[in-house]
Order: sequence, then structure tokens, then C-alpha cells
Amino acid sequence: MNFYTLITGASTGIGKYLAEDFARMGDNLVLVARSKDKLEALAGELRRSCGVEVHVCGQDLSEPGAASKVFEFCEQMGLAIDKLVNCAGFSIAGNIERMDEDAFVQMTSVNMVALALLIRRFLPAMLARRRGTVVNIASVAGFQGVPGMACYSASKAFVVNLTEALFMELQGTAIRVFAVCPGFIDTDDFFNRAGHDRSKIKVPVSSPQVVVKAVRQGLAGNAMVILPTFFDRLLINSQRFVPRKLVVLIGSFLAGAMEKR
Repeated sequence: MNFYTLITGASTGIGKYLAEDFARMGDNLVLVARSKDKLEALAGELRRSCGVEVHVCGQDLSEPGAASKVFEFCEQMGLAIDKLVNCAGFSIAGNIERMDEDAFVQMTSVNMVALALLIRRFLPAMLARRRGTVVNIASVAGFQGVPGMACYSASKAFVVNLTEALFMELQGTAIRVFAVCPGFIDTDDFFNRAGHDRSKIKVPVSSPQVVVKAVRQGLAGNAMVILPTFFDRLLINSQRFVPRKLVVLIGSFLAGAMEKR
């Protein structure tokens, strides 16, 4: 039986970098994103350069029933998924009362609902085969509320907490689950869609390669949550010594996303 790595959000940004890296490792791929044209172009490149099998599923994960449609695509094609990489996600910068309501619903649907339902759909077959890994791309924003990115940070807290719970639920099985929690990553798509002014950010902005490296680290180890850079680890580990109000205030200053009233 051939196995496949399914990557959401694979048309751009971190998802694209991960697709390229998994292909270089020899994994057959299922690429999922809204932009089917971009996925087809990437799939062609990876087939030629890496000699792997690549299937494309053009699906907007913000739509109702999106996870079921992705699962049904794999079932109809006879594709056994042994790595599920939940990378799709986006942010909206600004205070909550000024947030576009439709965009808010789309963000929560992609960042939380689709992610959880994809795990729910693909996990039973992994358990039956006693083979599988779930990789969730979260964020350091998931460890505290970030003013100006309130709903985004809350959605990533959901991903972190879900991953931690599943890590314990799956003890004694052969299934691995872990979350990678980077800080700001240098992808224009993220900042452009969020409406986030990069000049206001007070923290290092890292290359997508740090996430690729962290995912490889997770695949090789047994960590539950991975903070990719020294600064990420310093920022989050220092929180245990700081009052929560100060943690949130620091997050507001570093992210620079809160709008003045």
C-alpha cells in the first residue's frame, strides 16, 4: 500500500515549503488549498524534481463540510493518509469590533473547525493501521491573548490545547501528534491577508525554513509542542514567572497589532 502526506494550505507560505520538503524526503503528497491553479503548478514541479506522486484537492476549508469533502476526495482516489499536516490558517489584525464578520467566521472555520474535523476524519484509519502522524501548525500566539489579534490568538490556543489533549489520548497507540508553534514567519500572504503592518512588529521575523526544520524535529522525536527558535522558547518559557496581565501587555507591544481607540 502506498501512503500519502496530506498538507493543507499548501499553495503558498509555510504549507508550500513543507510540501517541497516532504517531496524531497520521498513522500507522496495530497495538496489541499483554495487555489487549485497554484496547487497544480506546484504539483507539476514536485513530480518532475522529486519523482513523487502528487494529488491536488482544490478546497476552501472555510466552507461548511470542507473536511468531509477532503476526506471523500482521498477515499474516492484510494489514498491512504499516514501524515496529516494541518497548515492552513490565517489571521485578521485589528480590534475585534472592527473585524469583518464574514472574515472572522472564515478564520475560525479554517483555523479550528476544519483542522479538528480533518483529524476526526483521518484518525480512525490511522488507528486501524497502527500507523500515522498528525502535525498541527499553531503559533506562539496560542500561549496568551494578543490584543489586536484576539481571535487569531484564541484560535491558536485551541490548536495547542487540542494537540496536548490528543497527545495524551493517543498514548499506547502508534499514532503521533504534535504542534509546531512559531512566531512571526516571513510570508507575504500572511501579512497581506491579516492587514498587519510588519513595521510595527517588535520581534524577529523568521524564515519559513525554521518551521520546516521544526517539523522534521517533531517527526524524529516525541515532543508534544515544539517552539522553533531560541526567541520563541525564551518568550514562552519566561511566561511562568510573569503575571498574566504583564504577559498580555508584552504580547500587545511585541505584536503591534492593536488599534488605538
